[in-house]
Amino acid sequence: MSRIHAGSEAAHVDWRSDYGSLTYGTTDVPDDIAAGMRLLMDRLHLSYGAADFIVDPGGRWWFLEVNPCGQWDWIQGATGLPIAAAIADELQGVA
Repeated sequence: MSRIHAGSEAAHVDWRSDYGSLTYGTTDVPDDIAAGMRLLMDRLHLSYGAADFIVDPGGRWWFLEVNPCGQWDWIQGATGLPIAAAIADELQGVA
């Protein structure tokens, strides 16, 4: 999973307001969050979704939304995550 770190007060309010302060990386998803997302995706009959979370300073994950048409190419470029390949595998039924 990817992460975006907001490096300014403006970006903490809305990360899109200060692109220059953002840094990107990868993160591990807690098992309970991953299980909850798999359940949600199954109940919504979604094969793909861009899920948004906020992780507060205490490490608590807050779910915001899952977008079934969410953008991903820019985060793939910033993090090196193989998102396009994973989507292609899903569409082709590759486990």
